[in-house]
Amino acid sequence: MIRVYTSSVIDAPADAVWQQVRDFNGMPAWNPGVAESRIEAGMPSDRVGCVRNFRTRDGGVIREQLLTLSDFEYECTYSILESPMGVDNYIATLKLTPITDGNRTFAEWSAEFDCPPGRERELTQQIGQGVFQGGFDALKQRFLKAAA
Repeated sequence: MIRVYTSSVIDAPADAVWQQVRDFNGMPAWNPGVAESRIEAGMPSDRVGCVRNFRTRDGGVIREQLLTLSDFEYECTYSILESPMGVDNYIATLKLTPITDGNRTFAEWSAEFDCPPGRERELTQQIGQGVFQGGFDALKQRFLKAAA
């Protein structure tokens, strides 16, 4: 099992950051790698069990299922059902923690998955830097613009 962990500090209150990321269908609004997204079967995007079907900017289609969502803990967990990445048993968690010094947010995004031998380094880099850090960087820019 491969484990990827990325963390960052976002210069915005955790409540504000959570409002951006808690919508399981809202990634196109804040993640530059996502072109479009929809929730299957007309379910609400904050209902555990809902499935998001989204297209990345490079044309890949990914289906993910929301496993947990906690407004109290600013945390959600999801699994990948289908993906062109070639990962199995993929479970990821996005968690925000308020930083009281400066009213900022400590953001953590982690995933565990299985993959074919020899692809561990490539997928760790792609997910950790491309997806997770890329998402954090986009959130930082979004709040930087909002503060200006």
